[in-house]
Amino acid sequence: MSFGRLERTPGPQPMSDINMTPLVDVMLVLVVIFILTAPLMASSIRLDLPRTEGATPGAAPQSITLVVDATGQAFLEDQPLSQAALAERLQRIGAARPDTEVQLRADAAVPYGRVVEVMGAAHSAGLQRIGFIAEQPAAAR
Repeated sequence: MSFGRLERTPGPQPMSDINMTPLVDVMLVLVVIFILTAPLMASSIRLDLPRTEGATPGAAPQSITLVVDATGQAFLEDQPLSQAALAERLQRIGAARPDTEVQLRADAAVPYGRVVEVMGAAHSAGLQRIGFIAEQPAAAR
């Protein structure tokens, strides 16, 4: 019989890695809570607005179509007009409804100077709202 040290098997070593599963679970719960509460925080002011007949929305502003073709001819609502007649018609429209929007459609071949003349006539008639109408490229359709 020998008396000596008995061989011991090494015990379990301590775990040195972090268990990520509980951390991920907590983070997902927090994300869900923030997603649910964020819209509520954005509209936290509740108002009971007063009611009045003066607050009804007015009619939408009217628009007219002004076309300049490749030759430089101006058409107002599909009627050909000279520069003087165009200016006179725009003056009448501007005096009657100054908030009218002018939708300007100009051919790509029209010189820039002609487009500026037409815009100047609309502007001097008191029509401040001018929109340029263009088409989308064929690839974007």
